[in-house]
Amino acid sequence: MVVGHFPFLPDVKRRVGKLDVLELTPGPGDLPAEAAEEVIPEADVVAITGTSLVNGTFDQLIALCAPQAYVLVLGPTTPLSPCLFDHGVDLVAGTLVTDPESAARSACQGAIFTQMRGVRLVTMVKDERQRR
Repeated sequence: MVVGHFPFLPDVKRRVGKLDVLELTPGPGDLPAEAAEEVIPEADVVAITGTSLVNGTFDQLIALCAPQAYVLVLGPTTPLSPCLFDHGVDLVAGTLVTDPESAARSACQGAIFTQMRGVRLVTMVKDERQRR
């Protein structure tokens, strides 16, 4: 189960078979955001876009996750903060700016994320002893 449409999802879908995608503006094959209450509680793995923290939907989404679900927050807008672990998140994957000047130049030139310079991907995993 993925909340938010990411460009790498077709690849993931080919590998895992069934993959539900919830999206505020659903495209072909996506489920509308209104389906969240039906599908999230049934999911073993829930990946939530970091944008949910910006658009105010994170609290709703995390509350729908089953206690045993493995929950990820991911995407370039994800804050790299371990405090997310205190809210039921098991893995945080986001972007760290390593060279602000290069990152700003890339952004000003209209670079898409894969073209960005001066950034690197970072993943933080909750210690197993902290797991729900």
